[in-house]
Amino acid sequence: MRIPFDELKATFEEILKSRGIKEETARISAENFASSSADGVYTHGVNRFPKVISYLERGLINGNGEPERVFSMGAVERWDGHMGLGNVNAKKAMDRACGLASLHGIAMVALKNTSHWMRGGAYGWQAAERGFIGLCWTNSMPNMPPWGGTDPRLGNNPLVIAVPSPDGNHAVIDMAMSQFSYGKIELARLKGETLPVPGGWNKGGALTCDPKEIEESRLVLPMGYWKGSGLSVLLDIAAAVLSGGRTVKEIGEAFGEDAGVSQIFIAMKPEPEALMAVTQVLEDVKASAPREGGSVFYPGEIEKNTRKENMERGIPVLDTVWETIQALKKGGSHG
Repeated sequence: MRIPFDELKATFEEILKSRGIKEETARISAENFASSSADGVYTHGVNRFPKVISYLERGLINGNGEPERVFSMGAVERWDGHMGLGNVNAKKAMDRACGLASLHGIAMVALKNTSHWMRGGAYGWQAAERGFIGLCWTNSMPNMPPWGGTDPRLGNNPLVIAVPSPDGNHAVIDMAMSQFSYGKIELARLKGETLPVPGGWNKGGALTCDPKEIEESRLVLPMGYWKGSGLSVLLDIAAAVLSGGRTVKEIGEAFGEDAGVSQIFIAMKPEPEALMAVTQVLEDVKASAPREGGSVFYPGEIEKNTRKENMERGIPVLDTVWETIQALKKGGSHG
């Protein structure tokens, strides 16, 4: 089925407010969930929404927790998220980073003690739409083995880079350090599909394309093998050190879930004339001759195309997911 954007957003907002969330906080969060879904990132939009409600009900998210600045030194600030809604805290952090960068040229906001930010790419698009280069990342619960290891010690620690384009065709990449995010693995299982390439190990220690086997083992494959593993380690260390927050290990010990994480938001103000390079590079990428049956896309192009289609036709939602959300609207819980 397809649900109009405004209906989806209003439904999210209604459910959040029914859980005691303040109106403005509910509006920002609902906008994020609906916009991520419109861009085709259903795994961190409509499909993830019921899980967030379960986190609220279990006390892993403080629905009305407000971010608080705890340190400031020019263009660098530290904030405490007080376990608030992650997508609201992250939006405010990137807004703040952009505001500081407009004064200093470059700025960083380090955020500790927050919850899952949902779709990290949202904050890259947010920066790009304001004309800033955006760089942000988060750590997570332990959910990926280090290269050569057999148990989850690393987070899949998504990294986002966004560069604005004068013509609005912004270049934005949002990537987990695992070959596939857990959200994409879950979506493949829900749709009865296998992954196009191995995405993790099964309980027997063999690489597999079966999403169910990977969910059962909780052993996702690092992207680029040892490269993704190493990058995950460094992103975790940097996020915890700069924010004064928890490492992946400490998140696992304290919560065992994606709660109390550490995040970094960096914004840079480029010279307008320098941004002509963005158009040139993207045009050159698009000029590449595609392989037979394939297509060439620059980072962010698929999301932009999907957004246009979904805003016109409505957002695809799995029947089972919509039934779950409707139950939440009626006051049901999601365990």
